[in-house]
Amino acid sequence: MLREQLGTALKEGLKGKDSCTVATVRLVLAAVKERDIAARSKGVEDPVDDDNIRELLQTMIKQRRESIEMYQKGGRQELADREAREIDVIERFLPSQMNEDAIKAAVSAVITETGASGLKEMGMVMTALRERHPGEMDFGKAGAMAKAALS
Repeated sequence: MLREQLGTALKEGLKGKDSCTVATVRLVLAAVKERDIAARSKGVEDPVDDDNIRELLQTMIKQRRESIEMYQKGGRQELADREAREIDVIERFLPSQMNEDAIKAAVSAVITETGASGLKEMGMVMTALRERHPGEMDFGKAGAMAKAALS
């Protein structure tokens, strides 16, 4: 499904002469194809699924956020702006991200439901969060919040 959305976005970008969208979607499609090839070389016949593509998109966003920081520190605002536009394009293909309050509420709910009481159960909490909210939150933040709540 995400592959079709990416293909449609590429076609629309080409028709609308939106060079940023075209370049960004091509980068994403190349990364997906690279993952497909890597999976095939390991003997997996099925192409990369939507969950893996979402994970890839989140990684790409994280990389661009890091690049923005570096460009701003280096005084290269035009490059930082380009990275920000790429983030906007990539985010179109992801479910809306939860804010910190929503993440905190989800962590609390999972801790209550699982009955986790210490750091030993943190893996169980994180597994439940990943199952219930795939691609919807920054699991780095969620992990830090869970650790704080459980300690």
